[in-house]
Amino acid sequence: MARFPIVSILLVLIAAPARAQNAQDFERLFVRALELQQAGDMLGAIDTYKAALAIIPDRADALSNLGAAYVRLGQYDDGIAQYEGALKSDPTSNAVRLNLALAYYKSARPNQAIPQLKRVVSSDPEAKSAYLVLADCYLQTGQDQELVALLKPREQMFGSDLAYTYLLGTALLRTGDTGEGQKYVDKIFGAGESAEAHLLMGIAHLGQQDYPAAKTELERAVRLNPRLPTAHSLYGRSLLALGEQAAAERAFREELDFNVNDFEANLQLGNQRKSVQKFAEASTYLERATTIRPKDLTARKLLASLRLQTGKVEEAVTMLEAIVKDAPDLVEAHVQLATAYNRLKRKDDAEREKAIIDRLNAEAQAKQRGGT
Repeated sequence: MARFPIVSILLVLIAAPARAQNAQDFERLFVRALELQQAGDMLGAIDTYKAALAIIPDRADALSNLGAAYVRLGQYDDGIAQYEGALKSDPTSNAVRLNLALAYYKSARPNQAIPQLKRVVSSDPEAKSAYLVLADCYLQTGQDQELVALLKPREQMFGSDLAYTYLLGTALLRTGDTGEGQKYVDKIFGAGESAEAHLLMGIAHLGQQDYPAAKTELERAVRLNPRLPTAHSLYGRSLLALGEQAAAERAFREELDFNVNDFEANLQLGNQRKSVQKFAEASTYLERATTIRPKDLTARKLLASLRLQTGKVEEAVTMLEAIVKDAPDLVEAHVQLATAYNRLKRKDDAEREKAIIDRLNAEAQAKQRGGT
């Protein structure tokens, strides 16, 4: 992460004596692999761990260390496979589970990291670094209430830790708790001017729909730290609200240049590409947005609409049926679903959707009359 250092975690290397047939050969190879790994020779370490595991395939320590070597080379899927193998052999190892979570986190898969991190902090309530990584995963996936519930009761544990202050302050502002969030903004500013402080102020102004003030704060944030996660994306939001479409698109693209899994940037660029009929690009952005936040209705609606627009009607129907199940009063989704049913010659289903649309519209009109 490029903001306050959320964690300073090195993947935990595990050393333990061998306890099996051919233990002497295994031990010799294991010790050599560990030496190579600690000396930075990841390729040599990988080959040597593999040789050791050919003797004792289910040794959790060797599997975990092999996973760490793969992760150091950026081969996250290979690393994850080794960590999962290690956990099959030793399901209670918090060190291995934390390594697995970090591999998901570093490979921009926060949704997969979250359940592993929750198990780590459940087993070890004092695991400060795991709390911060879990909080950042919540932040990335839009689970702000969960972040507040996780960190707010642990203020004494973290004290003046700026990563803690930044994460909690951001979540409070995003949930609309401006008064409480401002306390954390003040703490950040108290440590000196920083991009993080201006980012928090920008979030507060966005929450109040004060877009000119948000633009000013967020512009300052990206100038102070051009690689601060979410800063360009939020800056793009403020520009979009002010009608500066081209500048907003540039800001969203700049966010994705180094933070490819930013939800807002993917969502907005997907919507923009869809509106100018750049369908392949739109699909890439919107698929990523729904992967990051699978429950977000806006992202799901846009992707379903895109599928309908590009003739993938069966896929659109599946998506829209799931959407109206989760949000039965969403008229727009029922309209699109009726359209899709008609294209598939499913007349009875289309008529049922039309009846639902008529009912929802009548209820909305009745509410309007009652409110006037």
